[in-house]
Amino acid sequence: MTVYGYARVSTTHQENHLQIDALTRAGATIIIEEKASGVRSRRELSALLAKLRRGDCILVYKLDRFARSLLDLLSIIAKIEAVGANFRSLTESVDTSSPAGRMMLQMFGAFAEFERNIIRERSIAGQKAARDRGHLPGRPRSLTAEQEAEAVRLYLSGVHTLHGLSVRFGVSSSAIKRAVYRVTRPNSTSLG
Repeated sequence: MTVYGYARVSTTHQENHLQIDALTRAGATIIIEEKASGVRSRRELSALLAKLRRGDCILVYKLDRFARSLLDLLSIIAKIEAVGANFRSLTESVDTSSPAGRMMLQMFGAFAEFERNIIRERSIAGQKAARDRGHLPGRPRSLTAEQEAEAVRLYLSGVHTLHGLSVRFGVSSSAIKRAVYRVTRPNSTSLG
């Protein structure tokens, strides 16, 4: 069993000393240091996750040094648990090797699901409000209604291909295909 300490700061100008000292005192035998924004790719964390084995433990000083968001945290911990390893934060009550720590993680999961649902509801409400004001979500169509009707008529005649019509109208083949599907399959969102 290996106890990995993971320490991260957001920029190369910052230092990990506080985290490393705490992780070492807590029993980390190998320290992995990362100097990268949480938004960017965290190569050291990815490499650590890839080499974890059953019984190993990842130890962090604080959750916000480990994950970008609650959803990110839950996703990473799922990967850790999938190999039979454990996770522990020194400053929060999360230790997946204990029943209380697993309970805290489940509570985090419930809050994450609640957060996803709230975001989804806000997004749907915002889209509805925009439609009510006459604004359609997404980017504007590349063809006018008249051009779409003409492109569909020509395509359905069997003489023209999607590519040929895209060249003729100066748009992508996908734009022509979407126009055709809107007429031939009005309830379909897939373009087969």
